[in-house]
Parts: sequence; C-alpha cells; structure tokens
Amino acid sequence: MASTAANPSYPRRVFNAMPAPLKNRLRRLRVSLVPIVQCALAAGVSWWIAVEIFIHPDPFFAPIAAVISLGLSLGQRWRRAAELVGGVAIGILVGDLFISLVGEGAWQIMVVVALAMTVAVFLDDGPLVPMQAASSAALVATLLPPGGVAGFHRALDALIGGLVGILVGALLPVNPASRARRDAAGVLATVRDAARQLATGLRERDEELIAAALESGRGTQAAINKMRSDMTGGREVTRISPLYWGSRMRLDRISATADPIDNAVRNFRIIARRSLGMTQRGVPVLPELIEIIDDLAGAFEVLRAMMMADPGEEPDQADAARVIRSIVRKARIDLVTNSDLSEAALLAEIRSLLVDLLMTAGLRRSSALATLRS
Repeated sequence: MASTAANPSYPRRVFNAMPAPLKNRLRRLRVSLVPIVQCALAAGVSWWIAVEIFIHPDPFFAPIAAVISLGLSLGQRWRRAAELVGGVAIGILVGDLFISLVGEGAWQIMVVVALAMTVAVFLDDGPLVPMQAASSAALVATLLPPGGVAGFHRALDALIGGLVGILVGALLPVNPASRARRDAAGVLATVRDAARQLATGLRERDEELIAAALESGRGTQAAINKMRSDMTGGREVTRISPLYWGSRMRLDRISATADPIDNAVRNFRIIARRSLGMTQRGVPVLPELIEIIDDLAGAFEVLRAMMMADPGEEPDQADAARVIRSIVRKARIDLVTNSDLSEAALLAEIRSLLVDLLMTAGLRRSSALATLRS
C-alpha cells in the first residue's frame, strides 16, 4: 500500500501547491488558532461576569485584561495578568486622585501619565505595568469619570479579566509540547538545509553558496528565541493546567534541548564563516571534512525527526545518538595532522558542534565529551 507521504491527501496537495508566503501565513494562523479561541472566549466570559454578576456598567477593562493576560504566546501568563491588574490599579489610583483635585485638560493629561508611569516604574521593572498605568490614567483623565465607586469597579474589572484569562488558559490549554517540538524541529530543519548547502558550496568552491548557508544560520535567531519562549510557556501550562500535569517530564526533556540546539546553531555559523574565509583565500578544504559537514545535515535531520516523533515512535534519542556517534568516529583529530591550521580550526568547531548534537540527543555534556575522546 502506498504511504501517505508518497500519496498526500487532496488538501495537502492543494496546500503544497500554494505560494510559499501564503503557506507561511496559513501555518502561522494554524499555530495561533487555539490562542485566538482562548482570547475570544475569555473576553466574552469576563464581560458577562462583570455585567451580570457584579452589575458593572460598561466593564471594558475586563475583556481587555482577559485578552492581554492570554495573548498569542504561551510564556509568563501569570506574570502578564498580575502586571496588567497592577498597572490598571496604579493608573486608576493616580488618575482618580489627580484629576479629582485639578480637573481635566491637556497639561493634566501630561502630568497624570507621567506620574502614573513614574509610580509603575518605581514599583516594577516589567514593561507592561507602566504602559497599563499610563493608558488607565489617560482614560480616567479623558473619558471616564474620576473618583468614587467607578474607580473601584475598573480595578475589579481588570482583576476579573486577568483571572478569567488564566482560568481559560488552564481549562482549554494549548498543547504545551506540540508548539515547542515544532519550533525546535523548524530550527533543526533550517540548519539541516544550510549544512547541505555549505557542503555543496565547499565541493564546488562556490562563495555564494557558502555565504547563503552562513546567512541561513544567522537568520535562525528569531526562531530560536521563539522556541525558548514557547518551551518556557509550555512548562507554565503544565503547572497551571490539570489536563497536562502528566506532560511535565516530557516537556522538561524537550526544554533541555534549548541550550544545545542554540549552541549547535552558533557553532554552525562559525563553521560556515570559517569555510567562507578559507574559500575566499583559496585554501582548499579536505574532502573528508566536507563529507563530515554533509553528514551533519543527516544528524540535524534525525534530530528534527526525533523532535516530531511521539513517545514510543522512532527515531528516539538512542537512534539520534547512534547517527551522531557514526559522524564522531569520522571526525578524528588525526584527520588534520598534516593539514593547514585553518582546517584544524574547522575540525575543532565541527567536534564542538558534535558535542552539542549529542546533548540534543539526550547525553549529558560529560558523556558527550567522553564520546568524542573515545
């Protein structure tokens, strides 16, 4: 029977035929669908609670707080909710007191915003608190009646929205492992392709190909930052959502790959930069080193597949480590005994990269270094 990969479904064929920019936008939308639903639900529920239960007229701070506390990213939702409520409370307090005393006007708005932000910065070093304090103070100074029970209602609405946002995030969570796995796999796939491009460029002594591989490596930093953020956010989900309490150990293993992947990409950039410099100077690279760089693409691929494999599926960490060890056996120090100093430096960077890859496959640093020395 033909495999699904060999005979993709009609929707998959339609997707594959789309222009790359459209596919990227659709992938981005797919990743954000659950957070979008979370934000929409939390906004409506928080408004309903504030209106129907607490009888607050026009409690617009409630849905705003719910949406900001959730956002589209997974990370630091508890902190965002606390910062939001704190910022709103500071802005309302400063705005109510100041506007009640001196009245409304352009200069009053300038003063009240400056005061609210000053108090917020003094109390907290996060970026959200001063912004929320300033916007709340500005609303009090321009649109909302200061003082009285209305100020208390606004602070309570922000608290309602923040709590509802956290509750929705706990009861209808994003799968904490899926986004982290996909992020890591995406970074590894990018470097896999760059390694193949680098090996081809070295064989053909093509400076443009090598420079393109280097640029691909340099362009991964945003994806790495997102990977780290989603891993941190995923761990937060496993703490607050009962549905994913059992995923903590798995997500811890995924999160443990963040540093090795980041370091591996950094080492690849150094390898590509050295390769470009050698090619520009007309220094040939040993065919054995080029073959090892080509093999690195296979190592990145097996690690990518490992990331996307479900528990019990292949390849697992042992499979990935086996592939990388086969490359380690090729990357012997005596390979460059009689070679140019540049080639020795290139091999040293390759061996450092192999340590990072072994750690990504689950080995401790000491075990990875021992594998390299054996």
